[in-house]
Amino acid sequence: MRILHLGDVLGQAGRKAALEALPMLRNRLSVDIAIVNVENAAHGFGVTAKICKEFYDAGANVLTTGNHVWDQREIITYIDEDKTLLRPWNFPEGTPGQGDCVYVTPAGKKVAVINMMGRLFMDPLECPFAGVNRLLGKYRIGKNVDAVVIDFHAETTSEKMAFGHHCDGRASLVLGTHTHVPTADSQILPGGTAYQTDVGMCGDFDSVIGMKKENSIQKFMTKMPSGKFEPAEGPATVCGIYVETDDATGLAKRIEPVRIGGRLKGSWPNA
Repeated sequence: MRILHLGDVLGQAGRKAALEALPMLRNRLSVDIAIVNVENAAHGFGVTAKICKEFYDAGANVLTTGNHVWDQREIITYIDEDKTLLRPWNFPEGTPGQGDCVYVTPAGKKVAVINMMGRLFMDPLECPFAGVNRLLGKYRIGKNVDAVVIDFHAETTSEKMAFGHHCDGRASLVLGTHTHVPTADSQILPGGTAYQTDVGMCGDFDSVIGMKKENSIQKFMTKMPSGKFEPAEGPATVCGIYVETDDATGLAKRIEPVRIGGRLKGSWPNA
């Protein structure tokens, strides 16, 4: 199976680049499932129903989010209707929406997608390690699903790496989102799980994690409020991860970073 996951889409620049790239990526990589993190897609803060539809129309099958999922208030009433728009699973019981789903590919393969959020320097949610144990008991590769993909939306590299090793052998792919900077550690862990600490963002990298740099610099220098943060609007880099799984085991046999456009050095899966 061929899996594509695009990192945090940030603002108009990132959204435009990702929407333009997604059909091409699906076609050239013969993707079976495309997942996109859209938590910053609406002017850098949250996502709307209209933006979700745009990504589905462009070829996304499942949309993930993170701590900014509720920034656009309309999503609170919409998210229960959209079963492939996920919010972190470990929000409190009764929170609108869902944190996991199963997508069935056109070939009939079942892919469980899980959205989980870390706790270090983040909201004090339910333990993601205990939570994912419950879900990986529910979704078992080779038993009732053909692959498991986990978007772990977290701040620190240590928590992400520990989480990846915790899931090793039980998930096809564990990738980090949230920090917006792509890490250079794409690998297949000893148990067969593809892993990267952070997939990066779809946004303008002439910025501070996607936002115009002037306000961020002023805030760091003065420790004073520096005005409203606005997304950078220059040419965007589309950052993602491409994974191939073994049909017999559901575990990874290949992982490659994808980076196209914008300021970052490009990266494309080797033939």
